[in-house]
Amino acid sequence: MAREIWSAKDMEALALDWGFLPFFKNDIPGFSIEEHTPPELWYDSETGEWGPWDWKGPVASAGTCVYGKLFWKKAGFVSLEWFPDLANLRRDGYDFDARFDDGLASYKDRELYDAIARWGSLQTGHLKKTCGYGGKDGKKGYETCITRLQMQTYINVANFDYAQDKYGRPYGWGIARYTTPEAQFGAGAVTAAYSRKPAESLRRMLEHLTKLLPQATEKQLLKLLNI
Repeated sequence: MAREIWSAKDMEALALDWGFLPFFKNDIPGFSIEEHTPPELWYDSETGEWGPWDWKGPVASAGTCVYGKLFWKKAGFVSLEWFPDLANLRRDGYDFDARFDDGLASYKDRELYDAIARWGSLQTGHLKKTCGYGGKDGKKGYETCITRLQMQTYINVANFDYAQDKYGRPYGWGIARYTTPEAQFGAGAVTAAYSRKPAESLRRMLEHLTKLLPQATEKQLLKLLNI
């Protein structure tokens, strides 16, 4: 587990190696980008770079890992090798339309999902405006819905958009641009584990994570996978 992250390439390599990589420190020691990045890299006052905060966008858009709120309702990466099993488990045999038709998804979730699917990708601000969130009279509960859709693996963060100064240089905090895994990676890549029963996907992931994280309990791993 003694791996250090010094660049976006290191971050991507670790996500691909482990298959699952939370962004933030959590209940499983040593299992996060936060713990494997030297403190001095989180902000460089000379260059104005924010280390992992700036690196996550290039990795999310590289086409090798899915990024979003996938662990404990917090952000992280799952490699394309393992995302199909996670999606198979979390979706439990439902595409989003079927989940909604069976009364297992709210109308608010449906609005957000449909808007993202229709446009291919939408920046947070545009998504909120399209679906009527924000302002005194706007809808409430956006963060709850958008987090739930990510945890269920129906949407993910494709990249981050930045404001630009008069010289065309990006600045400030990146604003999440949402898409669906199917739109970003192709339906075949996302549904590659659908031939398995969800319980089989769970078994495969638990075996992998038990070897990767001997310090973790089964309860912690089940919580990681949202069981």
